[in-house]
Amino acid sequence: MRDTSSVHTAVRWVVVVPVKPAADGKTRLAGALSDAARARLARAMALDTVLAAQAAAGVDRVVVVTADDELRELLRASVDLVADPGGGLNAAVGAGIAHARIAFPDTGVAVLLGDLPALRPDDLADALDRATVHDRALVPDADGSGTTVLTALPGVAVDPRFGVGSAAAHEGSGHVRLAVPATSTVRRDVDVPEDLAAVEGLGVGPATRAVLDRVSEA
Repeated sequence: MRDTSSVHTAVRWVVVVPVKPAADGKTRLAGALSDAARARLARAMALDTVLAAQAAAGVDRVVVVTADDELRELLRASVDLVADPGGGLNAAVGAGIAHARIAFPDTGVAVLLGDLPALRPDDLADALDRATVHDRALVPDADGSGTTVLTALPGVAVDPRFGVGSAAAHEGSGHVRLAVPATSTVRRDVDVPEDLAAVEGLGVGPATRAVLDRVSEA
């Protein structure tokens, strides 16, 4: 049996954030935003997600996997950048995990989706703290069907299965669903206009706020 007390105090994390090119992201917001505003918002949400992850206790490094040139330039000095290999979200996640395992072999890996603009560092730290006692774990999204965070302890293999019904798919591959409170900002991703209204109520990060203010003034 795993000695969870020693695991709990020892785990440090590398957070892998996969981000689509902004022009291709958040297509379900197309009816509410122009293409240009949607691209700006997708990039801004990724920036706010990364900044929150960097500020979370227990996080040693953030790895961003993207082909978005503007985002890469904005983050170049502060994160590890990995080229998106193409082939979709799971391929991007896999590339980020592979980099993390080589560059930071003694850390746990946490995959964090890049559309959590209201994310608070203490909420992410709480989720990662809960994950330290499980080889593999996940945080479900607000409705419980998707996955916003996927974790694995040092040396533990990960088989990402993001997509429709990913929470159940990840549970099926051995990830424990963490009892993160429903009110946690780590569960509040943005896919549709209703999600955007929900995160605005929680308070979004500065990059996202700037884009939304610009949209409201247009």
